[in-house]
Amino acid sequence: MTSQRFRRIAIIGREGSGRKRIRAALDEITAVARDFDASVAVEPGLTALVPGVASVDLKRDDIDLLVSLGGDGTLLRAARSVFGRDIPVLGINLGSMGFLTSVSEEGIETGLRQVLGGRYAIEARRTLEAEVRSPDGEVRDSYRVLNDVVVHSAGAAQVLLLDLWVGPQDDLDEIGSFSGDGVILATPTGSTAYSLSAGGPIVVPEMNCFLVTPILPHTLAVRPLVVPGREEITVTALDRREPLFLTADGQAGGPVGNLDRVVVRMGTVRIPLVRLPEHSFFATLRQKLNWAARPLDGG
Repeated sequence: MTSQRFRRIAIIGREGSGRKRIRAALDEITAVARDFDASVAVEPGLTALVPGVASVDLKRDDIDLLVSLGGDGTLLRAARSVFGRDIPVLGINLGSMGFLTSVSEEGIETGLRQVLGGRYAIEARRTLEAEVRSPDGEVRDSYRVLNDVVVHSAGAAQVLLLDLWVGPQDDLDEIGSFSGDGVILATPTGSTAYSLSAGGPIVVPEMNCFLVTPILPHTLAVRPLVVPGREEITVTALDRREPLFLTADGQAGGPVGNLDRVVVRMGTVRIPLVRLPEHSFFATLRQKLNWAARPLDGG
């Protein structure tokens, strides 16, 4: 547990969760915050739902806790909005799966009272940095992600020919090439997202590593890899006729030229996620993946 007290709370939300649900959650949060003498501000898109509550500029305003209302996608957006500012993020699940969130919709008041009362823990989640480099080494685009970087087709669904390399740019060691729908490079946090759907392993968040998960490879010999966090992974296209696309955390991205390289490494920034005392990674797996089956009586 920690002794830090939060007094300046900012909130972002996914309106797709439903205006009534968002409004009810906002009302609960503001009521609890008032009891702890904490201020509340919301992103501009939510101000209409809570008249009298100020809007917040997440890039500039002084806040010490960011609350996301929605699912994992909303929490990823929250993390991206304060990347590098070391602001703890508390996820309240108004979505479906919610691997990254800590508080259920039904437990908002209880959970927030615990957090504002100092009964919580911080998990510093690892991130990845990705660069799109031209053949001469120029960095065209760069991305920082909490979950994953996906290299895939830029156009209609089609098989890609990709080559994977490990190591620094001046001493690359070829992993191998394969044909498929693309490749996912994920943090341990992202191991329960797209990578899991593509057959990748689940990795506990504390591990200093990242995952290389092929998407629908055309041979069973190509399997997911777990790579030490000190390494760099480089992705290039073997078929130079078709451009690629890079998607970061499912929310941002850009084109990758025919001769470009995608270079991915462990990031220097960590995202502090707020966890309740009873919350654990394995408890989440039991709940979300239904790993809580028990033998029948007399079995």
